[in-house]
Amino acid sequence: MLDKIGIAKRIAKELQDGFYVNLGIGIPTLVANYVPEGMNVEFQSENGVLGMGPFPFEGEEDADLINAGKQTITTLPGASFFDSATSFGMIRGKHVDLTILGAMEISENGDIANWKIPQKMVKGMGGAMDLVASAENIIVAMMHVNKKGESKILKKCTLPLTGVNCVKKVVTELAVMEITPRGIKLLERAPGVTVEQIVKATEAELIIEGNIPEMVIN
Repeated sequence: MLDKIGIAKRIAKELQDGFYVNLGIGIPTLVANYVPEGMNVEFQSENGVLGMGPFPFEGEEDADLINAGKQTITTLPGASFFDSATSFGMIRGKHVDLTILGAMEISENGDIANWKIPQKMVKGMGGAMDLVASAENIIVAMMHVNKKGESKILKKCTLPLTGVNCVKKVVTELAVMEITPRGIKLLERAPGVTVEQIVKATEAELIIEGNIPEMVIN
């Protein structure tokens, strides 16, 4: 089973050289710390930053450098700063190659709910609606079950939707899954996790074909 860092490391394997990538709040922000050596990736934040680096070490934070989640960040040589109108123009113009988001729920047809829980205080939608409406490649980083042990991979989302039929892949502490026209296909299982454990933790029907390999993190 993976922790949050393990999820980020596995998603980092989906990066490609030259990609422009938007990182959502939560686990996705950790991906910037695990870019494969020698690979050039430009991380974009909707508050107007292009060229984010890994998180700063303790004591080296600059309060003026933050991402959309108000976390302190570092920037790489050549980074640029611009207003949110330009940033959202980049997003809406489909100039982001990969979007990595957190989620509260995912449905078997790729719907995502990640911005609102009725009667609870949540930070707000931010750029999520624009990202899911414009991005052609969305990977979700999330925990497989909630604090009550209930599945967050559902046949149908119960929370207000952020986007419909837009998620391409999901990485959790248990598995890597792909959203296909036939439903959710199980691609990989986390170290030490069995297919049976994944099926038990998933409300949605999983497509399981052949031997499911254990994911490689390092």
